[in-house]
Amino acid sequence: MGVAASELIEHVIRPTLLGLNRHSSAAENLLLGVAACQSHLCLCLDNPNGHGIYCISEASHLTLWDHFLALEPDLASQVRGLASQHAFLTAPHLELTVNLRYATAIAWMLIEAHLHPLPLPEQQSVQEMAQLWLKVFRPDGRIRDFVSAWHKHVEQAYKAA
Repeated sequence: MGVAASELIEHVIRPTLLGLNRHSSAAENLLLGVAACQSHLCLCLDNPNGHGIYCISEASHLTLWDHFLALEPDLASQVRGLASQHAFLTAPHLELTVNLRYATAIAWMLIEAHLHPLPLPEQQSVQEMAQLWLKVFRPDGRIRDFVSAWHKHVEQAYKAA
């Protein structure tokens, strides 16, 4: 059972980005594309490449906290506020699987850390989103995998809406 793309945007991606003061339609589309490619919008969360809807590796999660969020205490506090109070302390990587808003915030922070200090362009083609996905999430991936997931899981949702 997966998550509908429109509901993922409405209930998870958009509110998370708004809460972090990072919202744009380009950011929404990129995160939706990453989720479609990484987990087929939650059809497979148990993945050896990483945890949750964005398949974020434990190493990436730790590196983000140690080398990016640690330097931005106010932002780190906002992101940490999305995590469960007790579960985060005992199993922080599990939050990436069970807490969609926290996972979305971490996925966006990974993108932002990679782009820093450049902003995300307002308009991006599927090819451009795929290139960013490769750099941030799957350096061993293929652009055609992202494009295929976009057409299968995301484009169809936009046509249905």
